[in-house]
Amino acid sequence: MKIKIAISRGSIMIDPPPLENAFSSTSVDLTLDPIISEFKPKTAGIETSVDPASADFNGEAVLKELTIQRTIDENGYLLKPNYLVLAWTVEYVNLKYDARLAARVEGKSSLARLGLAVHMTAPTIHAGFEGRIRLEVVNHGLLPIRLRSGMRFCQLIFEQTLGTPERGYHGRFSGQTVVS
Repeated sequence: MKIKIAISRGSIMIDPPPLENAFSSTSVDLTLDPIISEFKPKTAGIETSVDPASADFNGEAVLKELTIQRTIDENGYLLKPNYLVLAWTVEYVNLKYDARLAARVEGKSSLARLGLAVHMTAPTIHAGFEGRIRLEVVNHGLLPIRLRSGMRFCQLIFEQTLGTPERGYHGRFSGQTVVS
């Protein structure tokens, strides 16, 4: 299997290493971290809006103001229908920039059939990315879905890129960590 070969050669690093049952022919499953960011409830009579086009807009600062961190306990976290939370993978991923590999983070079909989406519009994990993967988790289903820390939650699907980038990914999300 080419994904395991790429890991053994150091082109892809995933820490902690995935279990044997996490691999398929084209993907590897990642698991859900116990820390999630839940959006604070609205206060009656107060209207809030976000202006991403503002010259001094700082998305991380806005998220810190609008969310509260929760830890998924042994009972799990009940994600209500039509509700958004931010989550992380347990795994730290490093796609070596000179390996000509990128990835897409996608949901698991078994969870998607229940209405669970793990990203909104940002599935690309660029060549040279290094960090944990932040997920935008929404329940589009009719029933609440119980999320559990450590559950197989999403998958990385690897793609070979054309050419080698001049440098690794150094965008806003390089080296992502959980913001507290």
